Amino acid sequence: MFDSSGTSTGRRQLEGNEGGVWTTYLSGLGPGVRYGYRVSGPWAPREGCYYNPQKLLLDPYARVLSGPGASHPALPAGTPDGPDPRDSAPWAVCGVVVDEAFDWGPAERPPRTPWSETLIYEAHVRGLTELHPAIDPELRGTYAALGHPAVIEHLQALGVTALELLPIHARVPEPFLEEKGLSNYWGYASLGFFAPHLGYSAGQAPLTAPRELKEAIRALHAGGIEVILDVVYNHTLEGAPDGPCLSLRGLAPDYYRRQEDGTYEDFTGCGNTLDTRQPRTLQLVMESLRYWVEEFHVDGFRFDLAPALARRGSDEPPLGEVFAVMLQDPVLAGVKLIAEPWDLGTGGYRLGAFPPGWREWNGEYRDGVRRFWRGEGGRLGDFAERLCGSSDRFWGRGPLASINYMTCHDGFTLHDLVSYERKHNEANLEQNRDGHEPSHARAWGGPEGPTDCPQATELRARLKRAFLLTLACSQGVPMLNMGDERNRTQGGNNNAYCQDTATSWVDWSEGEPERALEAFTRRAFALRRRFPQLRRASHFQGRRGHEADLHRLRPDGQAVEDHDWGSASAVAAWIGDAAGAPELLLLVHAGESPCQFQLPPGEWEVVLESATGQPGPQVSNTHTLEGPALSVLARA
Repeated sequence: MFDSSGTSTGRRQLEGNEGGVWTTYLSGLGPGVRYGYRVSGPWAPREGCYYNPQKLLLDPYARVLSGPGASHPALPAGTPDGPDPRDSAPWAVCGVVVDEAFDWGPAERPPRTPWSETLIYEAHVRGLTELHPAIDPELRGTYAALGHPAVIEHLQALGVTALELLPIHARVPEPFLEEKGLSNYWGYASLGFFAPHLGYSAGQAPLTAPRELKEAIRALHAGGIEVILDVVYNHTLEGAPDGPCLSLRGLAPDYYRRQEDGTYEDFTGCGNTLDTRQPRTLQLVMESLRYWVEEFHVDGFRFDLAPALARRGSDEPPLGEVFAVMLQDPVLAGVKLIAEPWDLGTGGYRLGAFPPGWREWNGEYRDGVRRFWRGEGGRLGDFAERLCGSSDRFWGRGPLASINYMTCHDGFTLHDLVSYERKHNEANLEQNRDGHEPSHARAWGGPEGPTDCPQATELRARLKRAFLLTLACSQGVPMLNMGDERNRTQGGNNNAYCQDTATSWVDWSEGEPERALEAFTRRAFALRRRFPQLRRASHFQGRRGHEADLHRLRPDGQAVEDHDWGSASAVAAWIGDAAGAPELLLLVHAGESPCQFQLPPGEWEVVLESATGQPGPQVSNTHTLEGPALSVLARA
């Protein structure tokens, strides 16, 4: 234990080892006391053992961290290099005792928005708020800023019901990035699974971070907005064997997956993988999840590289036991559970394989829609599958199992998707070797990057509107990427994980293009809320041809036949009555010249179309309608 100056105030021996649990009891400790563990045992890295009593180690259950990157100074680590030079961390991280009492107030209620009504907005605490002019400068980029009325009003205007935050679990700086003058901006490098990251705290003392986060969640809930945390339980920040010993590595080697030769199994690309086959590892994960729900009133979780949590053997595709355990847990049963359904191991792409009750990021939706609007031939059939809820992946679970997205934190922004052909990640100082390809992007209207050409600018704006309206009209659960409604650009960087700069932050300056795109985004998702047939819980009966509640038509008004899917670039989707709502007709055309659509009998009104972004005029007794190039039209 240590006082505020870092002076040791005593040690206490832990007793027993009942089932892997060591215990002691201390009385009279108040908030602010710092503490850590020292562990004696063999130093045998080949067997995964890094015991070193010279090292001060972090309690994995610590509620607040103190150390590098935190408001408190780092503590001395004893002999920093330990018995092996690979243990090179020159500082120690410790826990801080906190008072977790918080008055949520009698009105606090989780929104519990049904999946059919959910619109997710993926955002970063700092990236969303750092440049917002309505927020006090000292609060920008912090938890406190998330609960600011200006942020909540913006989300409400878009129709957002759930704010999904990139990782906020505690972490510390990583030397390999610090040496380059960079940092892990995204935060997919957790060290403390029970502690909020102190870098997003507006207060100077570590103990203020939990309170600020709770206040923000309370304000978001009052605005009808749920909070979903992106969580990283598949590995820890301690990395590969040459990384530092900070917590679990020096405490409990069995928490990590190892091969027969003692080396770490790595299904994450980050040097290690936690072993949830071990009861205590699974207990750590489950208790962390419950803690965030019970103590912070969090409404759900998105699991990074989720299959890595459920693997048995190295070469076996992941199974669902861990995910079933979470579903039956009485605390977690009522929250939203979302999987990133792939990892880097054999058979790691598991889209559609999660248990009922889980939702999954649908990368096939992203790629299929991108390739269709990019103008690749023969993509209409796949596009129609994605538009109708990806029944090829989620049949039996329904379209609401699919989290649909055009862009997310990992990859191009929507603006860059239509402005660049390839990645430009030079600022990451990895010789542009990092980042995912292919991105199925296209620089519309001319060369890559910013343009002064009015025709290119309008063409790119039209494509962005087509992407957004496609997302709003697709079966499944839509997710928007932070700032896409405001033309946010990363300058072609599709892997801005280390760019804690204006490259990654939302620019809130008001220009006509930003106002226009934001207004269109509002209209698109208001349209989704208006028509319940866009939010079905079950798939249409059949995937092609005529069905009772869906007709897929060629532009000439005839039913689409199997041979039409390979070459066509236009289709009409006539969706029948749902809960008393008017029939809905979607006209989709990705060709670069106008297309005449023969309309079904009756009177139709143009509700919204993406070519201009404006609601259309009334159409009465019209038998045909011209679908402008690169557009989506919704009519009822």
